[in-house]
Amino acid sequence: GNWLLVWNVISLAHAAHGCPDKCLCYTASKTADCKNRGFTEIPARLPPEIQILQLQNNRIWRINQNAFTATPFLKILDLSNNSLSSVAPGAFQKLRYLQVLNLTRNLIHYIENKTFSFLPHLKELDLSSNSIIRMPETFGNSTGNITLLSVKHNKLQKMERILLESLPNLKVVLFKDNPWQCTCNIFGLKLWLESFLYRGGISDGIICSAPGIRKGKDLLRVPYELFGACPARTAPVQLASSHQHGFEQRSSPKHGPHGEPGDSGRAGCEPKARPRPVSLRHAIATVVITGVVCGIVCLMMLAAAVYGCAYAAITAKYHKEHPAPARQHGTPGQKEPFESSLA
Repeated sequence: GNWLLVWNVISLAHAAHGCPDKCLCYTASKTADCKNRGFTEIPARLPPEIQILQLQNNRIWRINQNAFTATPFLKILDLSNNSLSSVAPGAFQKLRYLQVLNLTRNLIHYIENKTFSFLPHLKELDLSSNSIIRMPETFGNSTGNITLLSVKHNKLQKMERILLESLPNLKVVLFKDNPWQCTCNIFGLKLWLESFLYRGGISDGIICSAPGIRKGKDLLRVPYELFGACPARTAPVQLASSHQHGFEQRSSPKHGPHGEPGDSGRAGCEPKARPRPVSLRHAIATVVITGVVCGIVCLMMLAAAVYGCAYAAITAKYHKEHPAPARQHGTPGQKEPFESSLA
């Protein structure tokens, strides 16, 4: 009888808070435990005051536009290990207190621009273990407080630098296990990552998957000179077209003009070999220094030559004129003009 009374109290408590049938709701911790329940969409009638919603290990394949309007105070939302193939922009926009969003182990292919708009308190965004091939240029308005971003175990070949620069509070970024293409498209990401690590950021680094010559190499160890022949990075429109063009080129395996594997490293962004800017600067500096040194040596040689010639002329003149009186048989008085001219 007592057990029945307790069960009725629990049931009434659940009903009062609007807890879905298959879920367990905990008033003290403000948690709704709806994991492993076979849900195909976000359950209705969730308690409005909950702050933690556990929906992992279900079969949720879509999120309706107004799915979370009844739970505005959510801080932690776990949607891991579901069947989401896309996330509609604005699906989470009512969750202005959300701090942690876990979307790992789903089937997401694209993250569209502004998917996570109006989540000003979002700190951790975990997108790992999906099939994401493209990241947007922005996660949306008011997402600048994200401190942790994980895109591990996806199908990313590149990532926009502008997206990372829009997240000024990032402390940890995880890139592991993506087929990163270390060609021109990734140059901006390399620059950003170096700056991020210099500022004390934490990352697991970017390991190149292609081109073949750079496979398995850390992007940070790929020399800047290999990006020397890339298109100008100041024109975004040009970049976009070159990205597409480069992607089409890379989709078929190819070798360089001489069949050397090394040449394939330049496919997609370096149409022909050009002198490296650093080497060119060094060459110019060498020429200038050599010219200056040669000029100084030449001046010294010229001065020496002029001095030598003048000395030789004076000596010759002296030898020519000094012995003359000895060969003449004139009187001693004839010597006076020469001696007086020397005096």
